[in-house]
Amino acid sequence: MRDLLDDSVLAPQPLDYALTLPARFYTDPRMPHLDARAIFARSWQLVCHQSQILESGDHVVTEIAGLPLIIVRGEDNIIRAFHNVCRHRAGPIAGCDGRGAKALRCRYHGWTYGLDGVLRGAPEMGRAQDFNPSDIRLPEVRVQVWQGLVFVAIGEAPPFRELVAGIDERLGPERSLENYQFHHRASYDVACNWKVYVDNYLEGYHVPHIHPGLNSLLDYRSYITETAQWYSFQYSPLESSGDLYGSGEALYYFIHPNTMLNILPARLQTNRVLPLGVDRCRVEFDFYYPPDDSPEAQARRARDVEFSDEVQDEDVTICADVQRGLASGSYEAGRLNPLRENAVHHFHEMVRRAYRETKADA
Repeated sequence: MRDLLDDSVLAPQPLDYALTLPARFYTDPRMPHLDARAIFARSWQLVCHQSQILESGDHVVTEIAGLPLIIVRGEDNIIRAFHNVCRHRAGPIAGCDGRGAKALRCRYHGWTYGLDGVLRGAPEMGRAQDFNPSDIRLPEVRVQVWQGLVFVAIGEAPPFRELVAGIDERLGPERSLENYQFHHRASYDVACNWKVYVDNYLEGYHVPHIHPGLNSLLDYRSYITETAQWYSFQYSPLESSGDLYGSGEALYYFIHPNTMLNILPARLQTNRVLPLGVDRCRVEFDFYYPPDDSPEAQARRARDVEFSDEVQDEDVTICADVQRGLASGSYEAGRLNPLRENAVHHFHEMVRRAYRETKADA
């Protein structure tokens, strides 16, 4: 691993002279294990919106850095996150999202846990000596609800208040995300390393060249990107027809390491970028809207989904092309544009820091 994490490419780089991460950080088969340990196991991860687990027993399942998780609202209305791994013989507690469960029952041998994670029943275990179900419980991980969004951390992670410091003030009460309602999820499997997809998201430099439709709605000359300690955001004036978004501001937040909040008038779209391998990732697009079932609102949502698919197809194509270029042997690293790629540099510096810390711990 030390040959992968050479000191010369891990040192901090000033923006005006910065190079990209080296190609091997996107192509080496050891990267998924390194990223899971150095980045995903040490960060806050978006898992859902509170509207998706509104009632007792509502739950969602996910996986972070190889660890299966179940996030469930308890009878006491508290949202908790547990390892989705039975304490009997490691069977799965839940295989999919669900509503209104009275208990959490392992699909393998039927061991049943309360919504608080405590074992309540274990079939035919009466002959097991000194076996007390109430002593057995599912391991729990930290949960934080912010702006209606539910985040979890499976290991060491920065204080959550530092992660989102300043975002509430920037959004203001008129753009609070708390009362939005989940509409649907669209998932895309992309033939690139997860960091390629993040890099692409973090700059508007490519928008005039790759996204003609989106470029027609934004003012590229007024497109601004700013960075904070753990996140960056891009914003631009937005002008579109009233049957799409209308006029206002397009605001794109990236929260390290893989969460994206795409905020347009009367619409929130969240993206989670999930590694599937060194050259594959899945991007989950969740759409949220204010409560409004009028025909006009439904028509705007249909147009939003159609337009989002168009933009995403363009991103999927270019990200796959970039991955092939990185793997070609032709490329090592390139200079970043200080004006347009400051958020890419910001992300790369956080990745370098995570790798330095992992190398120091080894």
